[in-house]
Amino acid sequence: MSWLGFEMPLITTSSFLCLFLVILLALIKNFQKLWWTPNRIQNRMAAQGVHGPSYKFIHGNTKEIWSMKRETMGRPRSLTHDIFSAVQPHIHAWSKIYGKNFLQWYGVQPQMIIAEPELCKENMIPEMIKSSETMVKRWKTYEGKEIEVNEEFRFFTSEVISRTAFGSSFLEGKDIFEMLRELTSLIFRSTFKLRLPGISMFYKTSDEIKSDKLEKGIRDSITEIVRKREKTAMTGEADGFGSDYLGILLKAHHDAHEKQRISVDDLVDECKTFYFAGQETTNSLLAWTVFLMALHTDWQEEARKEVLELFGKDETPNSDGLNKLKTMGMIINESLRLYPPVVSLTRESLKEVRLGQVVVPADVELHVSNLALHHEPKYWGKDVQLFKPERFSEGVAKATNNNAVAFMPFGMGPRTCVGMNFAIIEAKIALSMILQRYSFTLSPGYVHSPIQFLTVRPQHGVQVILHPV
Repeated sequence: MSWLGFEMPLITTSSFLCLFLVILLALIKNFQKLWWTPNRIQNRMAAQGVHGPSYKFIHGNTKEIWSMKRETMGRPRSLTHDIFSAVQPHIHAWSKIYGKNFLQWYGVQPQMIIAEPELCKENMIPEMIKSSETMVKRWKTYEGKEIEVNEEFRFFTSEVISRTAFGSSFLEGKDIFEMLRELTSLIFRSTFKLRLPGISMFYKTSDEIKSDKLEKGIRDSITEIVRKREKTAMTGEADGFGSDYLGILLKAHHDAHEKQRISVDDLVDECKTFYFAGQETTNSLLAWTVFLMALHTDWQEEARKEVLELFGKDETPNSDGLNKLKTMGMIINESLRLYPPVVSLTRESLKEVRLGQVVVPADVELHVSNLALHHEPKYWGKDVQLFKPERFSEGVAKATNNNAVAFMPFGMGPRTCVGMNFAIIEAKIALSMILQRYSFTLSPGYVHSPIQFLTVRPQHGVQVILHPV
């Protein structure tokens, strides 16, 4: 048919019906995903006594969570270790209303929050010492002055992770990890900015465009380092792929058994995981431990006495001595209890599972709030908000009244974080070398404001006054 001289396609009844059916099916599918399924899961959990804030169309509870977080971030806080309500205000508030275990919604994704422990269960030392030496030498310019240690520890942990991951290529590795740091910041920033599913296929925000560019830059950089390492190994210029983390991954990439080989994508993803597990968590651990020792100088002196007895003022730490640092181990454990770098552990139910008396449907995320467990008077006593390293003097079991799952900064059981020993050894080396040279007190300019940004961070840094010893 034609209209004003233009030929128009003829729409038959059958093609119109086909188009109508496609649109109808799409609407039904979206209705099911965005409304029917969330309400079905919510009702099923409520029938078992697991309640929570009601699901909101598309956004779930993300707007409420972000509003609570934003409100606490903008409010000055007193100098207290009771950080649960500041870092996870939504879990702190909703657990009082709905109970220790409740259901919340990240968009259309159901998340079961669990705060009952009954339902939860060295070859790198020389590189760590090199990076520690570089750091304490840099600190000489701050003697008698204020220094912001959170940023200093970021430089330190980035160098350690770059050296241990990429060995001789650690300078290139530092560039990669800087891109990874920027990428993780962008990802976290968009955590509570949910959009309709599939819309990114047609329109991308500036953050998404930048994230894609960083992803490509990271992949290209790692691929280039891999290519150079492969070339030196194949031409005989080096003995194999190397003993650093990249060398281990390359051996897996070139495994003789095809089915056991890892892809380049796997290799890149492993580097990203290694960065987060080894850099972000240790940075947080060191910053809060120095903060606590600056606040409690009696414990700082006890730790220094122990370090000097084992290593003197000049000897670098060794693996045998590191294992004997009992006082420091107690301080680190108490720091991890009060300010755990990772505040919740996530698992997903791939099929219907039973947790205690609750039947959890498939595809529900389970979030174990270790921050809530670490600050629960039921397991730690009335002095739960006080810094008392002596509670760990006889080990974790005694500290938790034989309820070890009440303390799990790195997870537990077969799912314990593989970077746990790496982080603890790195922290002990850095703290030992600092204590050999300096004492420190909290600066009058310090503002106490712990927030969750990937890990638990000091929003305004940790400022201490540095004194040579």
